Formats: sequence, structure tokens, C-alpha cells
Amino acid sequence: MVKIKATNQALLGPLQQVTGIVERRHTLPILSNVLISASGGTVDFIATDLEVQITAKASLEGAPAEGAVTVGARKLYDILRSLPDDAEVALEAKENRMVVRAGKSRFNLQTLAAADFPRMVDSKDAARSLALPQKALKHALGLVQFAMAVQDIRYYLNGVLLSVEKDTLRVVATDGHRLSYAAEKLDHELESLEAILPRKTVLELIKLLSDTDDPVSLTIGSNQVRFSLGGIEIVSKIVEGKFPDYLKVIPTTHKNRVSLDRVVLAQSLNRAAILSNEKIRGVRLVFTKNALSIICTNNEQEEAEESLTIDYDGDPLDIGFNISY
Repeated sequence: MVKIKATNQALLGPLQQVTGIVERRHTLPILSNVLISASGGTVDFIATDLEVQITAKASLEGAPAEGAVTVGARKLYDILRSLPDDAEVALEAKENRMVVRAGKSRFNLQTLAAADFPRMVDSKDAARSLALPQKALKHALGLVQFAMAVQDIRYYLNGVLLSVEKDTLRVVATDGHRLSYAAEKLDHELESLEAILPRKTVLELIKLLSDTDDPVSLTIGSNQVRFSLGGIEIVSKIVEGKFPDYLKVIPTTHKNRVSLDRVVLAQSLNRAAILSNEKIRGVRLVFTKNALSIICTNNEQEEAEESLTIDYDGDPLDIGFNISY
């Protein structure tokens, strides 16, 4: 039997941190549930999709009745989110039901046995550990995540390559059409390591990491990586396979270079995109001396053109891109 009393705020935060990986539909119904495990003065909320597992802890003033149970993650999250932050919430689970009480509200939920919850098994092989500032890892992943492949048959592209070499953190993503690369200088040299993180792990890390210098510790084995940050622990499988040699793909011999205001360029592209071809999404960038023309056309022979004054003295250049990229 599980019996927990706490303020809504104390329970909602940890539950929200793990609910992001819970899918609404699963062939295995228990994967839609969150495992609630009470022991001592803490309650662990655990969710998994068999590839990633997230654990978040709630510290309570009064010791809950020890035990474990699983309940629908989204339903419980929606209930707690609808209550005031300072509401006193009581969770009581016995047999195959959980009752949630707060003030004059009462909810009766179905539960599944904690023993059937498929927790990820800790890797027993030798692992390497290091610590990074959370904001460095979050910033780097945020810069490249858009280029990750989505369900590509080349499974090693469905994620991000994480590489640490001496005092440099590198992250790389590509879907075969575009490649993004970001590097962050670290305060001190670390042991070299390399791993491909799954797409879902990357997206959850970006949400959970903070913009501070607080550390996130990584423990990387042959097939598993563990992130610890604050009261949150993320265990993820590592994508097997060889990531493409991205250094050979990035050109080093281009002689024409131009620097542009990012915001001005993005605004011009957004306006031109209104008249782009819906399928091809093509845009022409025409560079001439100190000028850039951005041109989009569609099947109705409509055309949008944006002209920018730039600092450019290279060769005339007419080049096409997918404007979404």
C-alpha cells in the first residue's frame, strides 16, 4: 500500500519532469504509467519508453507509507496540474486503485502492479564518468537538434553524436540532407569519449537541463549513458553504429564568405517563404557586390523577392536551398 501526503507543488514538479517521455498509446499498457515508489522521506517518479528512463525525486516532510505502484502518468499529471499549487494532496493506493484527494475533490484511478513495470537494467560494464556545466550541454544540443533524422533506416542518424576531447565538447547531427555542428569550450580537460544519443533523449535533455553552471554528470558505458542533474536521473540506451565522418563533409576550401545579421535574414526568409512552392520549398540566394536577393516562386508563377544590403566583395553567386532548412 502506498500513502502519500504533500503539497501539490512538491508532487507536480517531479511528475512533470518524467511525463515528457510517456506516449499516449502503447502496445504495452504499463508504459503509459508512471512508477511511484515511496521510501523514507522521498518519493521517486519513474517513467520509461524502453529506450529512455527518467527518475525524478520529491522530498516530503512527513514519511510516506513505503511501497510502489504504477498509475496513468498523463491522467495523474492533468489532475495535479488542475489543482492549486498550495493544495494539500493525498495519494492512497491499495489493491488495483488509487484515490487522489485534494480539498473537496476526489479522483479514483486504476493502477497496475509495480512488479510489472519494465525498469531499465543498469549496465554492468566498465563506464567512464565526467561532469559538464548544464548550460554548455543544453546550448550545444539546442543548436544542432533540428538536423536529427526522424525514423531514418540509417538508425545512427536518429540522434546526436556527443564527443568530448580534452577541453572541447562537440555535438553533431545530420539527416543526410543537412548537417549541424556545435562546439563548446570547457573549463578543464576531460577524458575523451564518444556516443550517439537517441533523438528522444536529446529532446528531453534540452527540456530538463538548466541555463546555469550547475553540473550534469555523465556516465557512459558500451551501450548505456546515465545523466544526473539535481534530483533527476536519465538513463538512455546508446545508438549502435558508426556516425558518418562529419569532418570530411564540412567544406574547408570555400573562398566566398559573407556575414549577415541573423534576425534580418530570418525575417526576410520568412516573408519570401509565403510564396514558395509548398512541396519543393525552394529559395534562390543571389549574391552580387554588396547585395543579396532572396527569391521564391510557386506553381502559380507568383514571386517574392527580398533585397538586402550586405558587405560582400566575392564572386557573383546564384545558389538554391530548401527554405525550411
